[in-house]
Amino acid sequence: MITESIKSLYERDLNRLKVEIESYQNEESIWKTDKNISNSSGNLCLHLVGNLSHYIGAILGDSGYIRDRDLEFSQKDIPRTELLRKVEDTIRIVIKTLDQLNEEDTQKPYPIEPLGYPMTIDYFLIHLVGHLNYHLGQVNYHRRLLDL
Repeated sequence: MITESIKSLYERDLNRLKVEIESYQNEESIWKTDKNISNSSGNLCLHLVGNLSHYIGAILGDSGYIRDRDLEFSQKDIPRTELLRKVEDTIRIVIKTLDQLNEEDTQKPYPIEPLGYPMTIDYFLIHLVGHLNYHLGQVNYHRRLLDL
């Protein structure tokens, strides 16, 4: 069942995001930028939380979450414990929402066109897993480069 596989990937990769944030030896490094690295790991974490909370939680799960995308990239110096709490909350809302979908639901059109064209729910859920992993890799690289 694709829903179970997708759910497993989100849970796995959001937990990997937590591990990356927890792995910073210097908490202040979470918010560092340098030369051509314009996004800190903290802001990437906020972006992933906002992205999934909006596109899965609010759009598919009617969670009531209201996204402020600009704030995802402008907020700074949020304590690590708060970032981790936000990731945990996101895991819960993603799993809860995906638990409400069946295979038939995932073949329906996604309610909006964030990529500029129509797509099914399962297509967009797979896209969002790729987006999560793209930024997860950036967070890992950021940590290894800038956590001095």
